[in-house]
Amino acid sequence: MEQNKRLMLLVIGDTLAAIMAILMAIPIRSRRAPTLEDVMAMGSVRVVTFVVIVVFLSFLVEIYRNHHTLVARDIAVKIGSSLGVSCFIFSILTYSNIPREFGSGMLVSAILIFGILQFICHATYRLYVKHRGFARRVVILGVGTSAGNMGALIPESDENYLLSGYVRCSEEVPQVSPDRILENSDGIYETAKREKADKIVVSLTERRGVFPFQEVMACKLAGVEVMDAPSFYEHVTGKLFLEGINPSWIIFSDGFNVSRVRKVLKRGLDIFCATAGIILTIPFLPLIALAIKLDSPGPVFYRQERVGEREQNFLLYKFRTMRVDAESASGAVWAKKNDTRVTRLGEFFRKCRIDELPQFINILCGEMSMVGPRPERPEFVIKLKELIPYYSERHFVKPGVTGWAQVRYPYGASVEDATEKLRFDLYYIKHLSLTLDVIIILETIQVVLFRRGAR
Repeated sequence: MEQNKRLMLLVIGDTLAAIMAILMAIPIRSRRAPTLEDVMAMGSVRVVTFVVIVVFLSFLVEIYRNHHTLVARDIAVKIGSSLGVSCFIFSILTYSNIPREFGSGMLVSAILIFGILQFICHATYRLYVKHRGFARRVVILGVGTSAGNMGALIPESDENYLLSGYVRCSEEVPQVSPDRILENSDGIYETAKREKADKIVVSLTERRGVFPFQEVMACKLAGVEVMDAPSFYEHVTGKLFLEGINPSWIIFSDGFNVSRVRKVLKRGLDIFCATAGIILTIPFLPLIALAIKLDSPGPVFYRQERVGEREQNFLLYKFRTMRVDAESASGAVWAKKNDTRVTRLGEFFRKCRIDELPQFINILCGEMSMVGPRPERPEFVIKLKELIPYYSERHFVKPGVTGWAQVRYPYGASVEDATEKLRFDLYYIKHLSLTLDVIIILETIQVVLFRRGAR
């Protein structure tokens, strides 16, 4: 959830920057300080429209992600791209009757000022997540394979973490670089104090009989944050560490609490999105149907059995994108890259997710949600349940048209891919909320526009 908190913080910062840009643009055009009457003359609808458009376009160019890899030039290019599209959109909308005393140039001034303020905001945030002076120092308790995996996550994190080193407190065979193992003769508390540690990650291969409770407790009481390896992995990556969790971890951890209120709110969002989607799709349905018929023989719609909530099977609806005899010889198989079974039009539909539009019917019928784990075919589920631990747990919520795994991981066509996607699906189930659903829907728009992940 830390990633979502950072996203919300940056969005709030850009929202304030957009409002400030409007206020700063008024004296540029009118050559006097803005008054309350000037602000009121703009109209709340116009102000909200301006803020929503510039922030939404900033989201689409992915300026809110991966600040640890962005340089100032990248930030400037992304901002320039979003502002260029903003000008194009506002030129079409003509910004609906801007007060004449300010002139239409005030809008251009506001966009340019917003770009400057946004660059300052994001460049400052990048400095925070990259500068060693602001880094939070991490000590990893353990020297085995798991500890090495946790240490490898730190350079890739969007958090400003700095690995101080590893502490050996058991007979684990070291699987990390010897020069990163910290001297620990004075005990863990003194080691953490010497290293000025802000966080301790407990990543021992075996805790029973070797876990130093008193010393770790002393660190905790001294203000050092203590996390286990699965929680740290989740915090950094936005997915669950399947190899490090057990049923008791799931039972006693925060999350995995789908309350009745959340279900009602989620169902309301589903009905709204599905209804809006059907209304927007109906005018294009004759053209889509005609295109499918002209492209290849067969029906327009395709029905396929999928596994839903509580492992109850249902029929999923899609626009047909494959030949009618696609699985007559092979049976049920995952789609592959450059799959010859996919029709020419079907390849385009899959890239743009147009083939998924009929699933709005599944949503209204209560078989699916707008956001959730993607439903798999029964033949695959039987196999995956045998090979992947906790795979059945993804069926405790309704499957979705889109999901956390779909926006964070490319199309999966193997057991390894299914395992990786399960990490994201369980993270979503643990942190299920209306806010997370809205973020996933917005990121899905990114995926569709840039045609990532489909086959």
